[in-house]
Amino acid sequence: MNETKIKQAYDIAVERYAEFGIDVESVLEKMQQVEISMHCWQADDVGGFEAAGELTGGIQATGNYPGKARNIDELRADILKASSLIPGRQRLNLHEIYGDFGGKKVDRNEVEPAHFESWIEWGLENNMHLDFNSTSFSHPLSGDLSLSNPDKAIRDFWIDHTKRCRAIAEEMGRRQGDPCIMNLWVHDGSKDITVNRMKYRALLKDSLDQIFAQKYDNMKDCIESKVFGIGLESYTVGSNDFYIGYGAQNDKIVTLDTGHFHPTESVADKLSSLLLFVPEVMLHVSRPVRWDSDHVTIMNDDTLDLMHEIVRCDALDRVHIGLDYFDASINRLGAYIIGTRATQKCLLRAMLEPLAQLREYEANGQGFERLALLEESKNLPWNAVWDMFCLRSGTPVGESFIADVQQYEREVTSKRN
Repeated sequence: MNETKIKQAYDIAVERYAEFGIDVESVLEKMQQVEISMHCWQADDVGGFEAAGELTGGIQATGNYPGKARNIDELRADILKASSLIPGRQRLNLHEIYGDFGGKKVDRNEVEPAHFESWIEWGLENNMHLDFNSTSFSHPLSGDLSLSNPDKAIRDFWIDHTKRCRAIAEEMGRRQGDPCIMNLWVHDGSKDITVNRMKYRALLKDSLDQIFAQKYDNMKDCIESKVFGIGLESYTVGSNDFYIGYGAQNDKIVTLDTGHFHPTESVADKLSSLLLFVPEVMLHVSRPVRWDSDHVTIMNDDTLDLMHEIVRCDALDRVHIGLDYFDASINRLGAYIIGTRATQKCLLRAMLEPLAQLREYEANGQGFERLALLEESKNLPWNAVWDMFCLRSGTPVGESFIADVQQYEREVTSKRN
């Protein structure tokens, strides 16, 4: 796009937003500080670098688009390429199965910070902070139950694994000088009716108590619920109620995955309630289509509502934004870029909302005026501000990134067998 026209459109947008008392330059400065945590598993369909095997734990990647990353070097190259086409700042969210194991078999109760040393160095070299996840699925001991398994030997295996993951996250945070956010999600549940819900939840609570007994300074724990997984439809041990209760009682960050609720629930509506009782919230932004399908995030009402609520709660410093989808049916690099840019667009639109005027209308009981301005604000020139955000970040403006992705596919990913 023509740079002169981008600047002209931006200047007009600045004037228009100034009519509402909105400082667009200040908004762009804030946008440059927001880090979106990209998920490493989009690049290889949640494969990781352990021995090849099928996904378990009630999750699945659909599609078989050619060119997925097959090793750590290809994964890193894809992530850096995607990041170069996304404005602002990004983090990288790793699962434990993505360790640099050097071709050796390292069981999950043997993993240690040394297996992520090259990732830490890579993050420092590329100015990208790291986040982390323990991995309970796709392992011979995964079964239907991990941290809530009545078999103490199996339960202790996963407790040890998660403790080790927290130590890795602590080392990541220490080295990068910024807290590593470590997410704990386990797939535990039952395909059919259980008659002992309390037993499994009591076991999960006890496991979490043991895991979190060790205090760290350079990592932050977050805990994530889910409605159900494939093959685990009737009962989920770590339900939303369970983790909200545990998080509120134990001062833990609660993770809200937009695909982990019933389709009619508003995840945005949960933020203002949670923020009154837990220190921070972690978001896993996805696009569920009828269930937790992990479609690529787009600028739809759900994502817009979520970003609006962050801004309306004045909670940018307490809400961490991460992505969690894996679409193998389209170009995986393109999926990264579309979803991250869409999330950023939604956040930018939320920051540019004429909130002061809207709240004045609401305080005065002026319902018509509030609704009218909410509607008309959708037509404000936020897209001109977005284009300037991309331009200043040195990333493609508009749809021009499509050609970059196509070129990378021709020259790199299409050559992978």
